[in-house]
Amino acid sequence: MANDLPLEHAWPGLMAQAQDGNQRAYRLVLRALVPAVRVRVRRRIFDDVLAEDVVQEVLMTIHRLRHTYDPALPLSPWVSAIVSARAVDALRRQGRSHGREVNDENMLGAAVDVGASAAFEAMATEREVAGILSMLPERQRQMVEMVKLREMSLDDAAQESRLSISAVKSLLHRALLRLREHGDQTHG
Repeated sequence: MANDLPLEHAWPGLMAQAQDGNQRAYRLVLRALVPAVRVRVRRRIFDDVLAEDVVQEVLMTIHRLRHTYDPALPLSPWVSAIVSARAVDALRRQGRSHGREVNDENMLGAAVDVGASAAFEAMATEREVAGILSMLPERQRQMVEMVKLREMSLDDAAQESRLSISAVKSLLHRALLRLREHGDQTHG
């Protein structure tokens, strides 16, 4: 197949024909350019996957900008300029992403804000508790919140709710029984 490829001195004429709409000439010049582009890209980019991505970007750029090529000039410098631009773009993108990546597990652990993690866990726990308490009748829920969550004494809870201490105990007892039954049903 390499023997079928046009020599470099024929590339400008083929590109001129391609600019005039000759699809066969366009296919020939692109087929001839691929190995040359690949060599030029690999001189700048050593990562195989990134290099192949850049080769594809160069070919797409050639396709988009083929109308800007001057057939009176050699094609190689024009292609080399495109290769340089696409390689620099790819390396910049890679550099920006590597600058934000954390590959070291120890560094990742150090980068995690423990306070934020604890706050998120507390928020999740609060939502979970609120969900469980929402199944209780209003007065039972209030007693659990006062005595168990806000850690009020029975006397303080009775005064705030304007109930007797025995009423607070009764509501609290019924709430805890109901929560225990719910836990037995959902957790086996």
